[in-house]
Amino acid sequence: MADADVIFAGGGTTACVVAGRLAAADPSLKILIIEAGKHSQDVKTHVQPARFLANLKSGGDSFTFHVAQPSNALDGRQCIVPAGKVVGGGSCVNFMMYTRCSESDMDAWEKLGNPGWGSKDLIPLANKAETCNLANHGTSGPIQITAVSKTDDMQLGVTKQFLAVAAARDPERGMVPDANDFSPSSVNKYSVRGFRFGPDTKAKQGYSRGLGAPTPCSLVPSLNRRRYVDPQTGKRSDTAHHYIYNQSHNKNIQVLTQCRVKRVIFDGDRAVGVEYISHHPDVEDQQATVTVKATKLVVLSSGAFGSPAILERSGIGAKNILAAHGIPQLVDLPGVGENYNDHNLLMTPYHAPADEITMSELFHGSEDALKLHEDRWLQDGQGLMAHNGIEAAIKIRPNAKDLELLGAQFHRRWESFFKSKPDKPIMCFGPMAGYTGGNPEARGHEHFGMVYYVQYPASIGRVHIQSIDSYAPLAFEPGYLEEPEDVALLRWSYKWTREVARRMESYRGEFAADHPQFPPSSAASCKIADGPVPISASELEYTSEDDAAIDKFHKARVGTAWHSLGTCAMKPRADGGVVDSLLSVYGVKGLKITDLSIVPTNVSTNTYSTALMIGEKAALIIAEELGISGV
Repeated sequence: MADADVIFAGGGTTACVVAGRLAAADPSLKILIIEAGKHSQDVKTHVQPARFLANLKSGGDSFTFHVAQPSNALDGRQCIVPAGKVVGGGSCVNFMMYTRCSESDMDAWEKLGNPGWGSKDLIPLANKAETCNLANHGTSGPIQITAVSKTDDMQLGVTKQFLAVAAARDPERGMVPDANDFSPSSVNKYSVRGFRFGPDTKAKQGYSRGLGAPTPCSLVPSLNRRRYVDPQTGKRSDTAHHYIYNQSHNKNIQVLTQCRVKRVIFDGDRAVGVEYISHHPDVEDQQATVTVKATKLVVLSSGAFGSPAILERSGIGAKNILAAHGIPQLVDLPGVGENYNDHNLLMTPYHAPADEITMSELFHGSEDALKLHEDRWLQDGQGLMAHNGIEAAIKIRPNAKDLELLGAQFHRRWESFFKSKPDKPIMCFGPMAGYTGGNPEARGHEHFGMVYYVQYPASIGRVHIQSIDSYAPLAFEPGYLEEPEDVALLRWSYKWTREVARRMESYRGEFAADHPQFPPSSAASCKIADGPVPISASELEYTSEDDAAIDKFHKARVGTAWHSLGTCAMKPRADGGVVDSLLSVYGVKGLKITDLSIVPTNVSTNTYSTALMIGEKAALIIAEELGISGV
């Protein structure tokens, strides 16, 4: 293998952004991207939006499935967290939900000692990456955002119903035009696709459908699918296609697929290359280690799991971890693999009428069933194939009643973390038009789901190697529900979302198999219904036994939101940091990390938008160091 100027160990979301920006600015720069997965170019399951769940069904073809250690907090369960394993990484397999984090999230990074990483610096980069036809968003970036549909022929009823119930049941909150423009007036609101909401003293309350000023008809919005989908073609908008594959004319960009980086090679304390193993079917020796040199820079971009693992196999990490596997320590960095963050997610399903328009057929149907939708999509990029099934959501802060229901378990977390930061939501809620679970009893019937996930879990995990073998499973502890405040948040969220679902027009009862198993005599037990309860109906009452059933359910079912980050944190070395504000790994030269593993504290968003910001920022940092202009 010929030497390169810059080697990227991992070809995920941010790697494509950084490599693509550098290559476009300096086509003579020799760039090598080494990716463990396959190419994603024009692959149906990646470019056709509604097929996103099909990637999970393909086994290890598009994901690495990280199996956690048994957890006492989850009653001994081993949860599984998938990480994207294709060129483009998570941007090619995620749910395409367009949301952006709170300003205070970014400002917190800067306050940790990272100049240039505050909201004033990063918001312009968030806009630089995107084209979204809304005020205060990007207008000429590579990543396309569907903001307003060309047609209105596939509007999802559960979106309208969710907003209608919220408006009628929650009069203290209203609508705003756009909840993702980073402005103070967008904080804590209902919105169609991407919003924050909840009472606070600094922001006007408002619902949002993402179009114009609120009007009385806002509860019946026209189709406003704000997601990472090109509004013209209907294709997923990922970083592989919009930063790398569109530069196929540049022969100085090389992408090696189905090759796993084993470790970084050093000359003294300078990174000079990497070792990798190819598992491409055309390679005769599947165990052979190949060394390739980097004349200028090595960049780790293998995500919250891969990047810390490569560091540890390279001799960078905690002494006890390395010694256990006979790896000589090059740099003592005990923060490597620590600080694992995610969002704890549930989707609870409800029965819907047989004529409800949902995504269930696209999620679970045969290829013949999908062909009708595909043919419609091929005409003009429209129809259900261009959907992800989620058109509305709400990032919520609690009112006084909510805080009372959350109880003492959550009180300390509220006082210490949330109360003084009015732009930080505690949860995200939203309706899913379809069934995403794996219970075969749901097949052939229509359902909608209520999605809820914790925005800033107090529980933190860790991930480390447990072998020098680069294919060996990692020792992974996600930390889910280890802190009682997270348990309290999920318990309250189940009740809150259920009360909304019970009032939605399409409600026909709970799909009980995927709900808590309440005692037979419970007034809160799941049941089939002929229709919704009135808006003014009394809320369900839960006993202590019911609460225990809800907690048991969450311990058995809570999972990842696919938002893994933080394991190579950008903060001072003395505080457990792994990289500095220039993304350089402490203690060595010529080695940087550019992926979500560098995020030091959690963010209230689906993390694709965060990865784009990091990629754009990293491209500027590396370009300046290499003397490249025009990035």
